[in-house]
Amino acid sequence: MLHHIGSMPIREIIYHKKPEFTLGTEPHYDPTSLTVLHQDSVSGLQVLVDNEWYSIRQNFNAFVVNIGNTFMAVSNGRYKICLHRAVVNNKTTRKSLAFFIYPDKDKVVSPPTELVDYNNPRLYPDFTGPALLEFTKKHHRADTNNLHAFSMWLQDKNVEA
Repeated sequence: MLHHIGSMPIREIIYHKKPEFTLGTEPHYDPTSLTVLHQDSVSGLQVLVDNEWYSIRQNFNAFVVNIGNTFMAVSNGRYKICLHRAVVNNKTTRKSLAFFIYPDKDKVVSPPTELVDYNNPRLYPDFTGPALLEFTKKHHRADTNNLHAFSMWLQDKNVEA
């Protein structure tokens, strides 16, 4: 499905030398298509399932792949995003390597026609990756209803135009 929106990979190395001064991340959804995460031997990634936080067991020989907002939109909601956070401890340094895959800047995020029909109507309006990132940075952080809020913002913007 990534061929439908292209992919612009971005790498980020998350490493804080002084864990006692690190806060972790608040609960959020990724605005990406996919996030590929490699964790070291220190746990910290948690996901919310049925209103309970669960730690993802770290495995140095594996990657964690998160579905992001743009992938959920291009799949017309068939693939779901997962609310997650990173927690830290004040004793052991945690290292993560994350690869964020975004849509190409000029690609319109839109589900393939095969995923939209009478029983499965369009859930999200067409958009571009840069528009979602701009919205996330300027108007609404990537929290629990970011994609819905972004869709409403786009619709309001189109009504004004």
